[in-house]
Amino acid sequence: MKESEDEWKEKLTPEQYRVLREKGTEKPFTGKLLHSKRHGDYICGACGNKIFSSKAKFDSGTGWPSFYDAIKNSVVLKKDFSLFIPRIEVICSKCGGHLGHVFEERKTTSCPTGKRFCINSVALDFKEKK
Repeated sequence: MKESEDEWKEKLTPEQYRVLREKGTEKPFTGKLLHSKRHGDYICGACGNKIFSSKAKFDSGTGWPSFYDAIKNSVVLKKDFSLFIPRIEVICSKCGGHLGHVFEERKTTSCPTGKRFCINSVALDFKEKK
């Protein structure tokens, strides 16, 4: 998608713009999708790209929706050195929007891949499956 920053500002709420376009982070435990248990797909809040299945969602206790795997080819992972410790940024492969970060996690039954995609609720929408 080749929207200009002015077009993104018109399309997104100020909070979505701050997170998706300026790489911000929402406050922990405030996101609308944090405790969602519905069945369906989590999609990019900017472009509608399918990012996560509800089957991959788990409660990490971190304050952000967490997933152990992304839908194939839905995201790009990029090294992020914006803080004191290096992290891996999660970016929507379709529109380039910042979604959050992925961290190494101890493999458990709730997180079988050992990867915790820690994602901002405001960067996602939800499409329920019946």
